[in-house]
Amino acid sequence: MKILQNSDIPIYRQIYLQLRDDILCGNLKAGEYLPSVRSLARELKISVMTTLKAYDELVSDGLAKAEQGKGYAVMPQDPDLLRERQIGLIEQQLLAAIDLARPAGISAQELAKMVKALYDAV
Repeated sequence: MKILQNSDIPIYRQIYLQLRDDILCGNLKAGEYLPSVRSLARELKISVMTTLKAYDELVSDGLAKAEQGKGYAVMPQDPDLLRERQIGLIEQQLLAAIDLARPAGISAQELAKMVKALYDAV
């Protein structure tokens, strides 16, 4: 996990976003436990409260659940809902790319070619 100390995005949000993406992309599976709050805080050299805030957001979003004495486990995800969330994440990234492309004079066709080339390369 990478945390940018000088980012405009708060640290707890960076943690939340990375874990959310790992869950939505299937890198973290249902029933799998997240790193303990204390161990992640120690690893990232941040406050336990900061880590706890990120985990609480995952719980609020139905992505994880707190299990007394065990930690935080990834919740099973509905495949259709998971796909919709992934599409939403992709749309956000594409909108950001469009916002960068327009002022640079990059057409929709050029942008589409770039996306296809990158998609094919991965």
